[in-house]
Amino acid sequence: MGLGKTVQAIAAAELLARHAGVERVLVVCPTSLKHQWQREFQRFANRDALVVQGLLTARRRQWLAAPDAAPDSQGTHDTWGSAGPAGLSIKITHYDTLARDLPEIQAWAPELLILDEAQRVKNWETIAARALRRIATPHAVVLTGTPLENRLEELLAIVQLVDPHRLGPTWRLRHEHQCFDDHGRVVGYQRLDQLGSTLAPVMLRRRKTEVLAQLPERITKTLLIPLTPEQRRHHDENGLIVARLTSKWRKTGFLTDADQRRLQCALQMMRMACDSTWLIDHETDHGQKADEAVQVLEELFERPGTKAVVFSQWLGMHEVLQRRLTARGWGHVLFHGGVPGARRVELVDRFHADPDCRIFLSTDAGGVGLNLQHAAATVVNMDLPWNPAVLAQRIGRVHRIGQTRGVQVVNLVAQGAIEEGMLGVLAFKQSLADGVLDGGAAEVFMQG
Repeated sequence: MGLGKTVQAIAAAELLARHAGVERVLVVCPTSLKHQWQREFQRFANRDALVVQGLLTARRRQWLAAPDAAPDSQGTHDTWGSAGPAGLSIKITHYDTLARDLPEIQAWAPELLILDEAQRVKNWETIAARALRRIATPHAVVLTGTPLENRLEELLAIVQLVDPHRLGPTWRLRHEHQCFDDHGRVVGYQRLDQLGSTLAPVMLRRRKTEVLAQLPERITKTLLIPLTPEQRRHHDENGLIVARLTSKWRKTGFLTDADQRRLQCALQMMRMACDSTWLIDHETDHGQKADEAVQVLEELFERPGTKAVVFSQWLGMHEVLQRRLTARGWGHVLFHGGVPGARRVELVDRFHADPDCRIFLSTDAGGVGLNLQHAAATVVNMDLPWNPAVLAQRIGRVHRIGQTRGVQVVNLVAQGAIEEGMLGVLAFKQSLADGVLDGGAAEVFMQG
């Protein structure tokens, strides 16, 4: 994250326009990044890009609009000289409208597909993924800082967008690389180095370790926060449900749909209890995380001009924080998936431009694509996600190229609770990704 995927994709578009005759470029990205892509095309290539937005009738007109093929009076394309392309039509859309706009996209016939944050289609059966398979383009660039988050099948779905035959069928991938116990459960992975070699011809990967000289130092602190008795009661009651259902699954190898939903709900309640009882009953507010976060921010704000980005998976936790921030008069913005696209740009701009807006509160909707490194150098994680890729995405909002200050990351983890156990799960999943993508261990096991 933050190592130049966007500018590399824009450069690829320019090279294909010049040497392969590409005239129409389609960018598919999350809603929050549409206008950022538009600005980056203008910044790096001096190109105008059209953000396709609005109601269906308005979007249809935008898809059918003929591009302005001539350079503008200021010499928009003077970078190319006489050998360069006369024009390049660039249109930007997002995953949510992809399926509805598919007939218009097919009629427009893009010649280059740029897919940003491709982990959004790691599930090959989603509506957006099925729509992408029906867009035929001679060239495709797929961008993601997290090609593998939880399972090998996710990697397969992403790789098939650029080379459908590179990894073969799903059954073969599982047979060759997964390790099972006597009950058929996946307990580890093997021959990950072979998988990395197979991917090498179609994958360009740049790691932070390769550009450390261009990045400031990063310090990560994990603070273990004890649960209050009220939190412990909610946590342990749901823990008993998890233990009972897990025991049933181990004995029978099967859980009904209702049992699976009950298991997921109980796990979710355990994690929410680690933050505050407010997330569970919306009446009480027992928990020490919010007060600990405020103390961290108070120490940070002793230095003039400092700002921070605070992540939590739950809006309820941001409500708990907002009460404390408002009481102290700290200006802040709240970024989440329910914020309209145009409003999201305003929130980011305010955080950058307003010196009194010192805190950027965000769910994981703000964990991808946003460039906040010029405003903040501190990330506070109120709770941990299930996989290290999401955690890295959060940190990557400020620890990226362009950051000039040392970055501080503070993880608030509930002591003696499910969150502390998740630290081991995160380490295992990181080892899996390292083995496939970054030359790590060829075999990794969960160790129970």
